[in-house]
Amino acid sequence: MKKYIFPTVTILCLAIGFLVGHALSTKANAQQRFYVHNGQIFMQEQSKIDQLLQIMSQSYVDKLDVDSITEEVMQDIIQKLDPHSSYIPKEDLEITQSELSGSFSGIGVQFSIMQDTVSVVAVIPGGPCESIGVLAGDKIVTVDDSTFVGKKINNEKVMHTLRGPKGTKVKLGIRRNGTKELLYYTITRGDIPVTSVDAKFLITTGRHKIGFVRVNKFAEKTYNEFITALADLRSQGADRYIIDLRENSGGYMDQAIKMANEFLHKNDMIVYAEGSRYPRYEARANGIGRFQDVPLAVLVDEYSASASEIFAGAMQDNDRAQIIGRRSFGKGLVQQPFDLSDGSQVRITVARYYSPSGRCVQKPYELGDQEDYARDMEERYDHGEMFAADSIHYKDTTTYYTKSGRIVHGGGGIMPDLFVGRDTSLYTPWFNRCVNLAYTYQFAYKYTDDHRKQLARFTDWQSLEKHLLSQDLVREFVAFAKQKGVEPDEAQIAKSSPLVSRLLNAYIVRNMLGDKGFFPLFERDDDITKTAVRALNK
Repeated sequence: MKKYIFPTVTILCLAIGFLVGHALSTKANAQQRFYVHNGQIFMQEQSKIDQLLQIMSQSYVDKLDVDSITEEVMQDIIQKLDPHSSYIPKEDLEITQSELSGSFSGIGVQFSIMQDTVSVVAVIPGGPCESIGVLAGDKIVTVDDSTFVGKKINNEKVMHTLRGPKGTKVKLGIRRNGTKELLYYTITRGDIPVTSVDAKFLITTGRHKIGFVRVNKFAEKTYNEFITALADLRSQGADRYIIDLRENSGGYMDQAIKMANEFLHKNDMIVYAEGSRYPRYEARANGIGRFQDVPLAVLVDEYSASASEIFAGAMQDNDRAQIIGRRSFGKGLVQQPFDLSDGSQVRITVARYYSPSGRCVQKPYELGDQEDYARDMEERYDHGEMFAADSIHYKDTTTYYTKSGRIVHGGGGIMPDLFVGRDTSLYTPWFNRCVNLAYTYQFAYKYTDDHRKQLARFTDWQSLEKHLLSQDLVREFVAFAKQKGVEPDEAQIAKSSPLVSRLLNAYIVRNMLGDKGFFPLFERDDDITKTAVRALNK
């Protein structure tokens, strides 16, 4: 028995020692992790914000909704950062992610919050807002007769408010540049498909067939849609291409990289990104792109941002395409999502991206100062930049060079190789008032409804336009606008008549044939597109 007793006692002693040691260690760790102050127990790792919220929840005289306060604190902290970092509560995350995948029900706009005001960045083609005349640049200031501006307005609140079940209604009060009075629209929510390619069609000029592809965002399936469109146009004989990125506010960077890869040669730089805690990342072409040598033009404007600027910058710096239009938005910051324990998410700027020449296209900003940042677009108008290239003020005076040695500029968007300003030669006060009040949209939809059976006979935009040109639509529109309170001015009507006719014809064609009819007709007379066609024909 003695030979068994000693080992057993030894094992018991070791077990007791282990348990005692573990208990003492746990107690020591607990003492290190927690401390007591004025009767309150706190974790050593807690920040001041955590401590304050805990004190408030346990000791405040009245009952508090600490969760609600926490949400506000999170928003306030994020607003101290750059203009593109954001906080997304758990209940809003799914809605936010659906913008770039799948579909959702809503009013059909892309928006941005600047100076505590919701601004319409783009109107989704075929969505409810387009059909009643909401325009890019509009500011939503009331919703259902309640004020909808201020510091408490954030992306998630906007999406919660504007989206909703299909068939429900929402009333918007809109402030529009050039219009003094507030405009009111009652919108019926509908299904908003998340598609990236608005249009693809051929422009035949002389011996060339130019494929035109309009991309409205960079979503999960953008590259697949894009390459399918290019292949289809090539099968129809396209030998050069126009890529239209106007009003494209960006999206997933990888989709822009995949698109750029199709046009660049092996090892050509597409983009690189780096930050103080973000190791340098480079994206280069792999040399298997199917359109490496076709003539190419890329269209941009002041609403082209982020991934659009990655694509345009890669094409410009590699001397691969002519960039045509107006200076792009200027967003060169990379956001990385971080999931929080409660299911919410923060998207924090972790790096800046740079075009192959070394340009960061991000326009200047100061931490926490979104007001000046928001005024950039207004300053462009005030300085005349929308109308003349020599009015542009470069805030980055560094000289950058393309692959062939051409000089390009940074510090606030992609500057096009061929600048095309806004043409206001046909604008008159009468025309401006009619367009600002969305009467051209409203007339087009009313005319379509009144003549739908007659218009249904036409199956292509060319024959439908020919029919519309035989009608006296401008005169009918003048009478319609007069009923709405816009008094006619014959001299102004005569001057603006060609522009009015173009808009009415295009909107009616869209109502009957959709975007496949609208874009070929509308782009035929667009100054930026015409400039691109001339450039490619050279």
